[in-house]
Amino acid sequence: MNALRMLETSAANATATVEEVHGPFKAFPTGLHHHLRPFFADITEEVAQAIRTEIPEYARPTDDTYMQVVHQGVEHALQGFLERMAKPDTDWEPVKATYQRIGRGEADEGRSLDAFQSALRLGARVTWRRINALVDADLLPRHVLAAFGEALFLHLDEMAAATTAGYTEARLHSAGELQQRRTRLIDLLIADPPASAAAISDLAHTAQWPVPRALAVVAIDHEAQAGAVRPIVPPEFLARFDMRPAVLVVPDPEGPGRARTVAGALHGLRAVMGPTVAPQEGARSLRWAAEALDLARRGVLPDTEMVRCRDHLATLLLFRDEALMEAMADRHLRPLDTIRPPQRQRLAETLLSWLQCGHNASEVASCLAVHPQTVRYRMRQLDELFGDRLHDPTVQFEMQLALRALSLRRAAEAK
Repeated sequence: MNALRMLETSAANATATVEEVHGPFKAFPTGLHHHLRPFFADITEEVAQAIRTEIPEYARPTDDTYMQVVHQGVEHALQGFLERMAKPDTDWEPVKATYQRIGRGEADEGRSLDAFQSALRLGARVTWRRINALVDADLLPRHVLAAFGEALFLHLDEMAAATTAGYTEARLHSAGELQQRRTRLIDLLIADPPASAAAISDLAHTAQWPVPRALAVVAIDHEAQAGAVRPIVPPEFLARFDMRPAVLVVPDPEGPGRARTVAGALHGLRAVMGPTVAPQEGARSLRWAAEALDLARRGVLPDTEMVRCRDHLATLLLFRDEALMEAMADRHLRPLDTIRPPQRQRLAETLLSWLQCGHNASEVASCLAVHPQTVRYRMRQLDELFGDRLHDPTVQFEMQLALRALSLRRAAEAK
């Protein structure tokens, strides 16, 4: 008991040092770590057993190697604690690096830190309970409890912080690598000429992206994007917002609610979804989407937040080569140039409606909200202008295309 009285005296003298900059490890009486060391083997075994029993992630009774790893981990933590008791000024960095490696390992294995942190807390509780039992048995002075408790939980916090730092670093690194792979995958999916199915499949596997049977590429207006918060898109989508236009790859776009999901994710941004294509044909989907996006900017297509190319195929075809369309208009609509502008537009509208309504004057009157007699009067004027060409089916078809393009262009310019 002489050694116990010496520890009590030393503890009393050291109490005032608890709040010093070196922390609670400076408050331990000299030699306490020697007095505790014989008990730590049993404490280590009890902590390891509690972890294996109470935390399911560590319960692998048939895996001797894993059980040994758990035991070694507990032993390392408790021996590190004893070393800090013996030398409070011991460099913590090597120990910190060890727990950072543990954190990185947990991240690399795809596990969360919940189980590890539960093990740390459980180990601290078991250790604290055993130290209290030693005090109750008069094997340790009661004065050491305050310093021991503070030092134990400081040690726990520092181990947890180092592990979390390593884990976070690994996750960020992993997320960065994954994003780089997904960026390369987008480039592959929209490559022209197309990449091979095997190349897409291999890169998609490393990017953790299941290759769909079909996809569509969404072109997003970078002008509408300016000043807006970058949208959060579902993880099954691939996105690049560093391109102009920004790009979103949507797997299985014809699936239930898919278009609604895309529109919701891109809320506030002008965007166009290209046609549904095979995975190797993403360049075609993007090309159509980009062309439609330009028409939406001009007002030719509806200026809504989400436009689908499949709903505007005729307009896309009409504006694919505007010079060609102008040549067609010049060839077939030149007689209208002899009419003064206000009347010219009315005749053009009437002619387009007449062609669209199957030459039915009553339907044309209804569409234009005019009297049928007005339609008949205008058609007589058009007959005088165009003659027999007005009744040539081929000419009628090309007239309708040219008139439709001109009508869309006028409507866009008027906005």
